[in-house]
Amino acid sequence: MTPRSLPAVFRIVLPALLLAGAALASLDSARAAAPASGVDYVEIPGGAPFQPAPGKIEVAEAFSYLCHHCADFEPLFAAWTRKQPADVRVIHVPAGLSSAAVPYARAYYTAESLGVVDRTHAGLFDALHERHSLPKQNASPAEIAVYFAEHGVPEARFIAAMGSAEVDAKLEQSRQFLMRSGVDATPTLIVNGKYRIRGRSYDDILRIADQLIARERAAHP
Repeated sequence: MTPRSLPAVFRIVLPALLLAGAALASLDSARAAAPASGVDYVEIPGGAPFQPAPGKIEVAEAFSYLCHHCADFEPLFAAWTRKQPADVRVIHVPAGLSSAAVPYARAYYTAESLGVVDRTHAGLFDALHERHSLPKQNASPAEIAVYFAEHGVPEARFIAAMGSAEVDAKLEQSRQFLMRSGVDATPTLIVNGKYRIRGRSYDDILRIADQLIARERAAHP
């Protein structure tokens, strides 16, 4: 059957469908393109994972509880994390990029040391950005401890842990890692300590992370 013998409606619709299919194919091709250095990511000279583990590809998220972009990114990143295979290790690295952010960075490591971070992490974003039940400036250990008391951690225990040498050491370790990785904004993903991801959207950041993980997996099977 020639194009002239097709019913008129098909002579109109068919070219449009072909153009739409071509556009989708072009979009899929662009998405599948290898990430470009200097555009999609920055190579970190001499970079190394924050917490090296044999056989693991590390994805470190530099974040701040005070950052509303981090709060928006959190549910997407959590869903992405749950889908990762066993060879991918996702860790959170709290960034104290301002004096206001430091107490909450300490709070993350305090929760980690007390074994409650899994049940308090997402909710702390909510307390700050949705419920506004925590101060965003000059937060004291006692004020932050109220939130953790809601999750079963006695206030005195939390305050003591927040001022511990263990938390001091973790905070300094994270500061050094973020500084040598060139992190100056949050959220930022760093793959295996080698690649600091750039992205035009949250979905774009996760797409680039997937591609860099695949690169690392291929390089070190």
